[in-house]
Amino acid sequence: MTNPPRRPVNPMDAAEALFKPAKKKLEPAVERPALPNTKELVSLKIDSDVLAFFQEDGAGWQDRINDVLRAAMKNRV
Repeated sequence: MTNPPRRPVNPMDAAEALFKPAKKKLEPAVERPALPNTKELVSLKIDSDVLAFFQEDGAGWQDRINDVLRAAMKNRV
């Protein structure tokens, strides 16, 4: 029976084996329930005239858009 050599035959193969990415087992993402009455940051494309309409009354234009969307959501039922 022959013993394997103490050093790898090809040093390049040995180096590549050392730096091979380890395969990690990915755990499933944890679903967290949404907190009530919290706001979420989103990116929304709307027409510039619609944006100007809500912004012309000054600060709070995002809340006004939210109120209009909520009213539309409730009227759908």
